[in-house]
Amino acid sequence: MTDILQTFFIIILVTIALAAYFLVIGALFKNRADKTRRMITAMPGRSFGVGLVNFAFFGTIALVLLSLAENAGSVVKVILTLPALLITAVLAIMLSFGLLGMVSLLGERIFPEVSAVKQTVFAAAVLSFACALPVVGWFLLFPYAGCVGIGAFILGLFQRETPVITP
Repeated sequence: MTDILQTFFIIILVTIALAAYFLVIGALFKNRADKTRRMITAMPGRSFGVGLVNFAFFGTIALVLLSLAENAGSVVKVILTLPALLITAVLAIMLSFGLLGMVSLLGERIFPEVSAVKQTVFAAAVLSFACALPVVGWFLLFPYAGCVGIGAFILGLFQRETPVITP
């Protein structure tokens, strides 16, 4: 019984930390977060495909480099580990912005009547608890949200803003 309570409290604390993290990232990088959310809204299927392909490709490269570094000498270990860690860091940054876009979209759709801060906090809690659901949340919802978010972030990097011409 104590294991269940301990796991529950860990999930609650991680949810609070994620909500705070998404608030800070959204406030510091508002334009990038808005662009990611717009890409998720405009092209969810394309975002999923781009995110899945890029995550699989770069994740595989990082895993191969780390596994090769495990059996290498000290100098070669450093040479192989640094690019793997760099790739992993870039994937984590893309995942952060992607999940922030998903949280923003969920907040707008589920809680349209509350302020943007409450939308972010409530949507982060909803997504966090939904992804904590055994099997369906772990293996379907979180990978879907992550791949769509990563793809939307990548598409947002290469999408040009069309300038508005005013007469």
